Amino acid sequence: MLTIKSFLPTVAALTVSVALHGAEVSVLAAASLKDALTEIGAAYEKETGDKLVFNFGASNVLARQIEEGAPADVFFSADEAKIDGLEKKGLLLPGTRRSVLSNTLVIVVTTDAAVAPKSAADLAKPEIKKLALAEPATVPAGIYAREYLEKLGLWAAVKDKVVPTETVRAALAAVESGNVEAGIVYKTDALISKKVKVAVEVPAAEGPKISYPLAVVKESRQPEAAKKFAAHLAGPGARALFEKFGFGVVK
Repeated sequence: MLTIKSFLPTVAALTVSVALHGAEVSVLAAASLKDALTEIGAAYEKETGDKLVFNFGASNVLARQIEEGAPADVFFSADEAKIDGLEKKGLLLPGTRRSVLSNTLVIVVTTDAAVAPKSAADLAKPEIKKLALAEPATVPAGIYAREYLEKLGLWAAVKDKVVPTETVRAALAAVESGNVEAGIVYKTDALISKKVKVAVEVPAAEGPKISYPLAVVKESRQPEAAKKFAAHLAGPGARALFEKFGFGVVK
């Protein structure tokens, strides 16, 4: 028979266990951040005892999830527009928004590709039959790629070749599989793949301004822990790891 006296140590043990494990922080982050944040998060969990639960995807999809009330503590977007939309709707905790990273675009092909473009203009040539992009109407990486091609006057010539994908990582996978002749992804995506090579690197000065902002979600269940992790992502330790993965950092 379980008495009150025998139950008390069990309660105490549970309390200590919860304290040791810290807070659980839900982080919604752009797919292109997966490798960097997984490494940063593992080190952060060991250091703090907090548990990080990552949900990686297209920034537009994640923003919509927040709008619909999905549990979230931190949102790390691949563009400013998605953060702007949430901020205008009052869904972010005031004072927590900050721009943290930058990136650049690259045109990639498989490592053994017989044909590789030497410039963006080569994407219009008949040798390039299919071009993988993250969805150019909604997903940040695709929007950036379309803006770049429009700036060069190439969009009309290549739009019928475009194979739209749900995320930039899916565009990378399409190139890796050989199902398309080329793709436009972030430089950081190309760096983590052993199956593609960079055919053309878009200089930051010539491409769209790519900015990764983050913020704490207003309805966060763990606002203090969320703010702590957000501050860590902008700190020197995380910056060094982001740079290792090829991101530019905002200082």
